Amino acid sequence: MATNMAAPPQPGYVQPDVDVPALTALLDGKYADVRDLVRTNLAKYSQILDEAEEMSIDDFRERVREVVVEMAATGQTGMGFPEEYGGGGDIGASIAAFETLAYGDLSVLVKVGVQFGLFGGAILQLGSKHHHDAYLADLVSGKVMGCFAMTETGHGSNVQALGTVATYDQETQEFVITTTSESARKDYIGNAAKHAELAVVFAQLEVGGASEGVHAFVVPIRENGSVCPGVRIEDDGRKMGLNGVDNGRIWFDGVRVPRTALLNRFADVTPEGVYESPIENPNRRFFTMLGTLVQGRVCVGGAGINAAKVALAIATKYAVRRRQFEATSDTEEELLLDYGLHQRRLFPLIARTYALHFAQEVVAAQLHDVFSGISDDEHTRRELESRAAGTKALGTWHATRTIQECREACGGAGYLAVNRFAALKADSDIFTTFEGDNHVLLQLVAKGLLTDYASEFEDLDQLGMVRFVTNLAVETVIEKTSVHKLFERVRDLLPGGDDWDQEAGLLDPDYQLAMLRFREEHMLAGVARRLKRGIDQKMNPGEVFSHVQDHVVAAANAHVERLVLEAFVDKTRGLPAGDNKVALSLLCDLFALSTIEADRAWFMEHGRLTVQRSKAISREVNNLCRKIRPIAVPLVDAWAVPPEMLRSPDLVG
Repeated sequence: MATNMAAPPQPGYVQPDVDVPALTALLDGKYADVRDLVRTNLAKYSQILDEAEEMSIDDFRERVREVVVEMAATGQTGMGFPEEYGGGGDIGASIAAFETLAYGDLSVLVKVGVQFGLFGGAILQLGSKHHHDAYLADLVSGKVMGCFAMTETGHGSNVQALGTVATYDQETQEFVITTTSESARKDYIGNAAKHAELAVVFAQLEVGGASEGVHAFVVPIRENGSVCPGVRIEDDGRKMGLNGVDNGRIWFDGVRVPRTALLNRFADVTPEGVYESPIENPNRRFFTMLGTLVQGRVCVGGAGINAAKVALAIATKYAVRRRQFEATSDTEEELLLDYGLHQRRLFPLIARTYALHFAQEVVAAQLHDVFSGISDDEHTRRELESRAAGTKALGTWHATRTIQECREACGGAGYLAVNRFAALKADSDIFTTFEGDNHVLLQLVAKGLLTDYASEFEDLDQLGMVRFVTNLAVETVIEKTSVHKLFERVRDLLPGGDDWDQEAGLLDPDYQLAMLRFREEHMLAGVARRLKRGIDQKMNPGEVFSHVQDHVVAAANAHVERLVLEAFVDKTRGLPAGDNKVALSLLCDLFALSTIEADRAWFMEHGRLTVQRSKAISREVNNLCRKIRPIAVPLVDAWAVPPEMLRSPDLVG
């Protein structure tokens, strides 16, 4: 059994001593006070974690609504709204608050996201001042509850094909909202089943017999607790998780709303029935409107990363308490965390969580700058949308994988509901789907890369890629990412000439970045070549794209992983010398090398890893795990998950 034990680091290695408060301050960043406010509120309402298991669904939903409204009174949930309506006027603060809320009950988190992020965000970003004056103050306070009615049973990610129709009646100056078929019913709509009084409804706008595409309308769905005439609402019922959120289905049967119900920041209809918009191109107009809602995507990605932190904190603390087998002693069983395999299970996930935290920090700052008008050109917005999509995908997939691994790492104790894994698994699983299915989002990322974020090629549907496939711009991508030029670029970063990847040190960040950059650009060039080959052979563009979808997603994933590593390297390089920098550098190396190791087959297939080099990387990953072992608990403590949120007396004490 002793052969399973992790040996100590090499002689001469000086173990860093992590300064936990200083590391927490670094992670919390400029919004430390905001995060502390949320932590205080989480501790105050920690009983809801028990109530979630004990209450009926109806009672739990009411309790979640109460907590959300009470939290709103502290200012926590309204930080992204203008001060004149009771908000804090700081988009970055609102993201920090939402991310931190993910340490607690995720039904509360999602309810907050629906009310203040989706419903409130749509009115703020798509509406005009008269909409703001009419609704913002009441929704910020929680006095008026609303929902975001975009998704339909037959139209999830393909928003442009929504079946709900809003027809302008010039005689009455009203829009008539109609669910045209069963597949056009609004579905999975948070807040709809019980609490929402208003809905932001996305529908095809028809004016004078012409379709103007998807627009958003404010539609009353309840008055004094009763469903409005012409509106039908059905409860979605019990779900895998998040049962404190009242998801529902909505049908509209000729529901009339005034002309001013159209959220008209980007388009309007005059009383005489003339459609007007400052954005002439319908596709560009549609994606400009959707682009203003990117904050939800950023928030969900951050929430997934923080949910992973909770799981890792529990599993790591359990592993320094739980003993199993007499591995190195005849009198005492060994701590789980002293086994090399257990370190291998948890420490790369801790490293990836830190990496994603810093990548999330970058995208949140970009969002704040764009929405605050600091940097708001079209190209910057396209880059933000791409980065938000990619970070959300990787962050939420990481949460799903991490929570499962941590549950298993806690054995049978991890299966008990009291230890939180049941709720974390069930409640976070949907994160990979809502605010954009992750596979669709990575296609969006790849389209941005292939088109250099040109607005006319940003479509979410396959038609957008088909348009691109038939365009000769694909040759530009092939030329830019040619293997010869790629070798030249990476050679400039590292010693060794053509053997740069064999002679550079494994712990050299430039080597690590060069490896991920090579993979990204090689994959992207391969996608472009396959697309062009298919078109040259006169294949149907849609069929061509379908054949390369797996390649498209792989290239996007490689791009985002490179961005994540860049964010981590930049953060560690910018730190002053000291033990915390040493500790974060260990984690950065572990993230980079475990990422390369996980895709070693690709690197070997493409000549960038020899068998010997691949084995050396695995040995170094093991060595890094041994170095991290003594500081593992301080590293998870630095996330400052409130003790009340760990809620695992058998696991963490």
